[in-house]
Parts: sequence; C-alpha cells; structure tokens
Amino acid sequence: MQDDRPITILCLASEFKGIPFIVESARQGAQVLLITPQKFADRDWPRDSITEYFQMPDLETQPNITHAVSYLARSYQIDRIVALDDYDVATAAALREHLRLQGLGDTAARYFRDKLSMRTQASGAGMAVPAFTSLLNYDALREYMARTPAPWVLKPRFEAGAVGIRKLHESEQVWRALDELGDQQSFYLLEQFLPGDIFHVDALVWEGEIVFATASRYGAPPLSVVQGGGIFSTRILPRDDVLTQELIARTAEMVRAFTLPRGVTHTEFIRAHEDGKLYFLETSARVGGANIDKMVEAASGVSLWT
Repeated sequence: MQDDRPITILCLASEFKGIPFIVESARQGAQVLLITPQKFADRDWPRDSITEYFQMPDLETQPNITHAVSYLARSYQIDRIVALDDYDVATAAALREHLRLQGLGDTAARYFRDKLSMRTQASGAGMAVPAFTSLLNYDALREYMARTPAPWVLKPRFEAGAVGIRKLHESEQVWRALDELGDQQSFYLLEQFLPGDIFHVDALVWEGEIVFATASRYGAPPLSVVQGGGIFSTRILPRDDVLTQELIARTAEMVRAFTLPRGVTHTEFIRAHEDGKLYFLETSARVGGANIDKMVEAASGVSLWT
C-alpha cells in the first residue's frame, strides 16, 4: 500500500505477453494500467485484472509516449512502471526518469538493452567477454580487425536475441556492410565469433541479490537456428552441477556490476570450444522468451512472471 491506497502499476507491452504478471498484480490488490500497440487491441488481455487499458500506434515514439503517460499521471498516481517486453525496457526507463519513479533509469537500463554498454560494463568489471569494438572510429576499427582473428559478428546494439546479426569473414565484408548501414552504423558493434556452447541463466533479483535462478543449455546456438534453420530447444542443467553453480555465480557478478536492484533477468554465456572458458554474451531485464518461462516453472514450480 502507498499512503493507504492501492499501488498503481503501469505496464508497457509492445508484445502480447506478461499476462500472469498482470493477473497476479491485480490479485495482490494493485491497480494495473496497461498500454499496448493498437495491433494487439483484439488479443485476449485479462480485462478483469486491468483497471484501465490504453492503446497507442506504438510505444517507442517520443515525445508521444511521454506525453501520454504524463497525461495519465494527472488522474493516476503511478508508483511503478513495468516493461513486459525487451523493447519496452528503455522506454520504461525514460518514463521513470521523467516521472522520477523508482527502478532502472536511462543509464542502468542501457546495460540491459545496449549490447555495447553491456560489453563495456562487463569488461570493466573484470568479466570475460568476446573481443569487441564499437563502430565509431575507423582507426580503432582497423586496429581491432588487425589484432582480432576473423570471423566476426556484426550486431545491432538494441535488438533482442539473434535479430539482425551478420557473420563476416574478412575486413572487406565489414567495410561493405558499413557502407550499407550508412548513418545507422554507430548503432552496431563488431565482435569476435567464438564457436561454443551457449547457456542461459534465468533469475529473480531482490535488493541486488539473486534469490532464485536456473541455468540451462541451448540445444543449438540461437544464431545458428535463426540463420541456418532447425528447432529451437533448451534444457535445464542439474542444480548440483559444478557448471550450474559457476553460471549462477557469474550471473550474480553481472547483477552487481550492472546495478540491477530487483526484478527478473535472462543472461547468456558461451563456453568457447577453443579454451573452455565462459564468456559473458548478453543480458536483459525481462523474462526470457520462447516459452523459457514455462520450462522454468514446470521444472521448479517458480513462475518468473509472478
């Protein structure tokens, strides 16, 4: 309760997801406001659990979303803003800054959305990451390609998962790709491609500490499935496995370095075939997609949403 009134949670949902969170929030007495794109207007949202439901053409365009939420704040005393999808993390952070609310602000949210920020922060905290470079200064890029063996992967900084990633085998391919990107090239990074096994840790965080976590291994790297076809699969590792404990410990290290106060995180690591080391790949401040949440709940009884 906030000043003898129900807590009011504003949920941003760029995709049709987060239903268990909405239902559980309402069950515990919260007022839930939901904003979604108009294209999801006819989806089966739990209307009985939603105090008010709003639609917009999209949730990213500024200043439209800030104007809309500020208008809502005239009638509702908003206490929390929750991003239900990866693409809403940065928007929610900007809105928290504007409304001066608790939670991830702009800088901290970048650690969970901007792949360049993730790698810079992780590397600065002493975590192993694949060799990478920004695409800002061409002299630095030439130096990087001269010292870092190909192949490399060209990654969008703000996309989710394996979306938009390209594998490049020689410097000329990199320069041609930058020509194609034009003014968008600064929104990408270049990273050494490390063949290996990909793992993910799905965790709940409270006051900066992990209170629940499972470690899993993808059947095939998501990039291979996206670009080469096949079936996406993953399986939870035994809880008493030494690798499980190491993956969770690395995730706890990341949580502290990235200053995540509370919430849920989906974090990926690669164990390189060449040296057997674990490297941090990326993280997010959201529930993992592709039904990973259902797998975790079936195995542990814990719902990451609720």
